[in-house]
Amino acid sequence: MVTKMAIEVLHYPRLDTILNVEKIIRTAMNPLSKNEIDRRLTKKVMRPTLNVILDYLVESGKIAMLKEGIIWIYKDEISPKLRAKLRKGVTVM
Repeated sequence: MVTKMAIEVLHYPRLDTILNVEKIIRTAMNPLSKNEIDRRLTKKVMRPTLNVILDYLVESGKIAMLKEGIIWIYKDEISPKLRAKLRKGVTVM
């Protein structure tokens, strides 16, 4: 099975870029849009590269993409029951 990311990726992000995006989302007080994340980054990132980072963070269970925006949901001690509810309630933008 070929994933969506494997077909469309023109440029893979560097680790420091991924960590910067994680930090921006983790420290945000409110849900963020992709445009707001882009504005808060210290260096410019191409939109397809940002999408790859966000897809990775969704798949790893660190963020949720809701209608209101992107939020940080990862917590080490989160219960499996709550994690399942978060996954079920998440809608991809």
